[in-house]
Amino acid sequence: MSTTVTFPGEIRFDEDRTAHVVPRVSGVVESVKVDLGQAVKKGQVLAVIASQQISDQRSELNAAQRRQELARLTLQREKKLWEDKISAEQDYLQARQDFQEADINLANARQKISAIGASLSPSAGNRYELIAPFDSMVVEKHLGIGEMVNEASNAFTLSDLSRVWATFGVAPRDLDKVVVGRPVIVSAPDLNARVEGKIGYVGSLLGEQTRAAAVRVTLANPQGAWRPGLFVSVEVAAEQSSVAVSVPDSAIQSIEEKPSVFVRNAEGFQLTPVTLGRRDGGHVEIVKGLAAGTQVAAAGSFILKSELGKGSAEHAH
Repeated sequence: MSTTVTFPGEIRFDEDRTAHVVPRVSGVVESVKVDLGQAVKKGQVLAVIASQQISDQRSELNAAQRRQELARLTLQREKKLWEDKISAEQDYLQARQDFQEADINLANARQKISAIGASLSPSAGNRYELIAPFDSMVVEKHLGIGEMVNEASNAFTLSDLSRVWATFGVAPRDLDKVVVGRPVIVSAPDLNARVEGKIGYVGSLLGEQTRAAAVRVTLANPQGAWRPGLFVSVEVAAEQSSVAVSVPDSAIQSIEEKPSVFVRNAEGFQLTPVTLGRRDGGHVEIVKGLAAGTQVAAAGSFILKSELGKGSAEHAH
């Protein structure tokens, strides 16, 4: 039998699959393509921003492309003239150096635009698109058409809700009961749902306010039922130990506010008070009152209790 400890917890976003989408340039919001709560695909356009900054960078790229092409043609001509012994080698070497510098400048111009995640096409003009980095859902939206934004603006928060975290706090006295890899059962009374999982992380620091370590369990959430913000209970199997006697929970009945079981004998069943110990997965330990191997009523114990009640009432009359 395993000792279980239950902690109150909460469903939260999987932070490893949550993204804060921010514009990497300043500008004005031209259009917003998605709504709050909408599912989006990787690469989908979330919003379009008109940015003078990106327009200037694309103009710089266009100019760098023209200079590189001119330097390439000049190099070809000077090489031919030098090979034909019409011009000096120095002119050819200078043309080669000019081409190499133009090539480097072009690469730098491309890198500037690629670094902010924008299209390299000059025809895009001042258009800058905010793109979804992976399949997810829009869980926060903080911009509207005509709004000024910059590199510090948190435009969208996206999260992949096919996987969520169940998080809970553990006081120092219980930290020995929660270790990475230990099985747990996460239950949500509001959903009437239970799911098995394993502890994936135990924090090494205590929270300043809670004085507890953060613990989390990663849960698969294909149907989206485990919504962030949902309160849950997390049952941790703390340790395995053998017990001399245990019976199903259904065998325990409260008679005169005392836990009791119905023990089978030659005449039927006899009511026997017991002392309870630990509980685990539908079974309860009997510390006192029942010998090992004794047969007790389980599924029908409630009926026996009812019959006992009737007999007491008839005797009272």
